[in-house]
Amino acid sequence: MREAIVSSAFKRGERLPSEAELASQFQVSRSTVREALRALVAQGFISKVPGAGGGSFVQTVDHESLQSQLSGSLETILKLGSVSIQEVTRVRRMLEIPAARLAAAHRSDEQAAELQSLIQRQEEMVREKRDHRDPELFELGMALYNLIAAASGNRLLASFVSAMGRATLPVYTRDLKPEDAKATLERSRALVAAIVAQDADAAEDAMAAQLDLAHYGGPAESATDSPFAAAE
Repeated sequence: MREAIVSSAFKRGERLPSEAELASQFQVSRSTVREALRALVAQGFISKVPGAGGGSFVQTVDHESLQSQLSGSLETILKLGSVSIQEVTRVRRMLEIPAARLAAAHRSDEQAAELQSLIQRQEEMVREKRDHRDPELFELGMALYNLIAAASGNRLLASFVSAMGRATLPVYTRDLKPEDAKATLERSRALVAAIVAQDADAAEDAMAAQLDLAHYGGPAESATDSPFAAAE
């Protein structure tokens, strides 16, 4: 069934045949079909809709669905302690520092304007003396990171950056102090200025400095450690 979806034998948005029909088509038992359907749901290939008009429907499988699946998986393994936050932090640095460099090289004028708009909104919130744990501040920060990753021009890289940021946000903000909001804003401002000016070296340094505010993990690693650096 997975191959049928990938090869477009089952189209996106299409309702799959009943379990009995699938069992007959693939010459397996209905219990095998049920197990396969559960696996396809977990992998994001299909969704299950309950009710009389429901059934199993083929999902869109792209970089955005990858982001959602990866974020959920990371949240789970972090909660279970299967990997440490230090490990995830190091991977974030390996991805996000070169992503900033690529963004400086490839960002569009529209993306530059949107980055500046996000910074302006953060500045307004700091001037308003919003609580440093205000969810809107966190969402603005996530939007900034995601936009920088998108500006890199690599959709797969953007999916990984977004997923890791979303999964680790609760851990990074747990011990956040009031003064951290201003420090984050200052470093974000420098980061955006470098990307807008298309200064790749400054963007790389600014992202490393921004990630150093995280409470976990070692010093920023060289962007040349990442395969994405070679794609510039």
